[in-house]
Amino acid sequence: MKVADLFKHRSTHDSKHQSEFMQWMSPTVREYWGEFLNKANNRQLFTRLRDLQQPAVNDEPPQPKPIEMKPEAAVLYSELVEKIDTVIHTGDWINVSQERINQFGQVTEDMQWIHTNPERAENESPFKTTIAHGFLTLALLPKMTDSVDPDNTLFPTAKMVVNLGLNQVRFPYPVKAGNNIRAVSTLSKVTPIRKGLEIEREIKVEIEGVRRPAAVVVSVIQLHF
Repeated sequence: MKVADLFKHRSTHDSKHQSEFMQWMSPTVREYWGEFLNKANNRQLFTRLRDLQQPAVNDEPPQPKPIEMKPEAAVLYSELVEKIDTVIHTGDWINVSQERINQFGQVTEDMQWIHTNPERAENESPFKTTIAHGFLTLALLPKMTDSVDPDNTLFPTAKMVVNLGLNQVRFPYPVKAGNNIRAVSTLSKVTPIRKGLEIEREIKVEIEGVRRPAAVVVSVIQLHF
């Protein structure tokens, strides 16, 4: 059978079944059914359905309301925007003694010999001494960035500073027992939020006398006013 004959046969077969189906309908339903088929065949029905799903040409998506900053937040925002990509804080040196390392190991229950056994570390460690836990370096960040001293805070006009976490953490070089370390903070981003400001900083933890940093982290905090 040729393709043209096949479609002709299919059309005749469908028309026959449609005619038999309409015989079972009441006159009212048959009238509505005929109108429906006529509109469908004219593609009017599908055009209307498409128009209902699509927004009108002049409709615009709702715009978010602008954030209204408190005066203190607005002043600080203006100041910080001018300091993006610059160092905004350099902390004081802090000594990482063996006693401090041992105390951190006891609290966290991480008493690995590379941290707490100077004699074994001298003989077996490639560093020839004990090293601080990486998480001890992170735990000292609030102190090294002056975030916990109410008399020496970096953002004195904020009522509260909330630590949202760290986007990235790397430990390029170990901190040896007895090293001095400090944090240098570079402002990366400042964003107004409903309660105040959200601040992103890159913090490098320097080791005194060592070229490579002990840690490089991206810190995110919120200032509430």
